[in-house]
Amino acid sequence: MSFAWLKLYMPRGIYARAALILLLPVVVVQVVVSVLFAQRHFEGVTVQMADTVVREIRLVLQDLSDLPRGADVQVATADVADPLDMRVERIPAPELEAPNSRDWDDFSGLVVIRRLSEQVPEIRSFDLSSSAAVRLAVDTGTGPVAITFDRRRISARNPHQLLVYMVFFSILTTMVSFVYLRNQLRPIRRLARAAEAFGRGRNIPFSPAGASELRAAGTAFVDMRNRIERQIETRTLMLSGVSHDLRTPLTRMRLSLSMLEDDDREALEQDVDDMQGMIDAFLDFAKGDGQGEPERTDPVALATTVVEDAQRAGQPVSLAEVEGAGTVRLRPLAMRRALDNLVSNAVRYGGRAEVSVRITEKSLRFRVEDDGPGIPEEQRADAQRPFTRLDPARNQDKGSGVGLGLAIATDIARGHGGTLRLGHSSKLGGLRADIVIAR
Repeated sequence: MSFAWLKLYMPRGIYARAALILLLPVVVVQVVVSVLFAQRHFEGVTVQMADTVVREIRLVLQDLSDLPRGADVQVATADVADPLDMRVERIPAPELEAPNSRDWDDFSGLVVIRRLSEQVPEIRSFDLSSSAAVRLAVDTGTGPVAITFDRRRISARNPHQLLVYMVFFSILTTMVSFVYLRNQLRPIRRLARAAEAFGRGRNIPFSPAGASELRAAGTAFVDMRNRIERQIETRTLMLSGVSHDLRTPLTRMRLSLSMLEDDDREALEQDVDDMQGMIDAFLDFAKGDGQGEPERTDPVALATTVVEDAQRAGQPVSLAEVEGAGTVRLRPLAMRRALDNLVSNAVRYGGRAEVSVRITEKSLRFRVEDDGPGIPEEQRADAQRPFTRLDPARNQDKGSGVGLGLAIATDIARGHGGTLRLGHSSKLGGLRADIVIAR
């Protein structure tokens, strides 16, 4: 049997789930105890008290059986009824057929009516509408009479006390449990915030705390974060060092080429320019998303700046659509570099490109579309890997680069806690690249 449908009704937060785990057993225990209490107290005790009253009623009925019709029953039964604290009086015959009356929440009244009806068949009607007295309409040999006595003689006093105590102490223990539970859950939330911040490229202070299992998880996270930071630092230093060292021989090559004839120099200078572009791409990839600190940034203004710079460079780029407004925590230099790479790729492999921005309460989306050949769906994951070239799928005659454009954009998107999604542009027919970042 599958219980997957329960996930739709389960709370998502750890506090809400902990509260459910804590409160559900308390509520179940209260319901079970209430049912047992009602069965034992309202039924068991009421039945015992009703049996005692039954014997007293039979004494009164026995005394009434010897009276002639029309006699004053109140005076005649005074010797028996007064010591039993009961009052007997004659009533009209129609009152024998009156319906039973009681309050809707008078559960013990159900037991009283059932028990007295079984033990004293002469009782025709019950009036339990008053919480102070019980009035019985009885058909006797001397005519219809009403027997009235104190309600406390047949129902337990203060039956709600146990329920009140149970609810009070349940609330008290639940509050104490919440205080303890909050202290236990605080380290989990701190670990979640630290992990989320690190996934978005921010490093917030974190020290393991809480139970031993939580401390172990926190220590593992700190070790993992340190290893990742060391790997990023090593990669950055390695690529920066290699790229920097290559600039010196390239400069010497440019000086040497400047001394050659024009016909021989053009092809070689183009090769040097290509190598210079590769080195610049290596440096951009080495920087990753670590350029600058996150700050409140207007995505629309950022996209507008990228489009205007591209237009000044003679590239056919336009800002197509803007939806929503506001600011988002971004590294503006890194995000601008990602958009520049996407726009450059779009212009390189297509005739024109369009940039759009969408801002909602939950996410931010930058979209760059072109009218080029696009990328087949089965190759889109490979296209985001570093140093991957897909020239057969793209226009090979327009330059292939080093395969770092989409990789840099992907790296920057992940550093902001987002993702780069590639798809087919239904508007222009080429590639659609979306940078989606959760707010």
